Amino acid sequence: MLNVEGTVSHITDWLRGYCTANRQNGFVVGISGGIDSAVVSTLCARTGLPVLCVELPIHQPPSHVQRAQEHIAWLRARHPHVQEQRVDLTATFDALVAAFPARQEDAVCALALANTRARLRMSTLYYLAGIHRFLVAGTGNKVEDFGVGFFTKYGDGGVDLSPIADLTKTEVYALASALGIVQSIRQAKPTDGLFGDDRSDEDQLGASYPELEWAMALRESGQEPDPPTDRQREVLAIYDRLHAANAHKWKPIPVCKLPKHLRQD
Repeated sequence: MLNVEGTVSHITDWLRGYCTANRQNGFVVGISGGIDSAVVSTLCARTGLPVLCVELPIHQPPSHVQRAQEHIAWLRARHPHVQEQRVDLTATFDALVAAFPARQEDAVCALALANTRARLRMSTLYYLAGIHRFLVAGTGNKVEDFGVGFFTKYGDGGVDLSPIADLTKTEVYALASALGIVQSIRQAKPTDGLFGDDRSDEDQLGASYPELEWAMALRESGQEPDPPTDRQREVLAIYDRLHAANAHKWKPIPVCKLPKHLRQD
């Protein structure tokens, strides 16, 4: 079982140590209204270093905006060194879509545009990080980053450091409870907020985070359920398919190495 208090202290110390060792001034965190960004921004705030919480709406549902604003207000009330910034990217996104080659709307196009949203947000966070000499703190958890690859390459996957990437979603919720994260965020269903509607992560993945955590742990252990239920077979198939399909996200970028005979002295 996770030592929650010890984990909070460890991650807080790790964040502070990395930031100071690299001579940066603080952290920037994109705030989505979800549990991961709420926990990461709170851990960053506990370092005592400056933290910039950034709202980056692109056709966001009002509930997401409300939760994000509620969290930022809660965090600023407890940590005076936390600041906030709102950059509405809706018009920028719409202009970019209008400039793209025309394509019939389909699932592939919708996913490409969802990833475009995430990459616009990443670019904005790095602009703000650059002018303040801050680090971009990632909000991906272990299942998303290393299990099923549920993130956007060079979008929310484009970060300087990943404080919760060794925590499962269940463990993130445990930290959220210990940190006192606002109830509206802790009760909200997980969603990436990239499609402008209220679809959940489970809707997209086909399995809940506890189910995927179970599958990930099982695959890491090399064991098999005996005998597996029909649902367990289904979840393992979902996990195996996503883990393989998204391996390009969590594996190092491949480099084409030249054989020696192609370089002459």
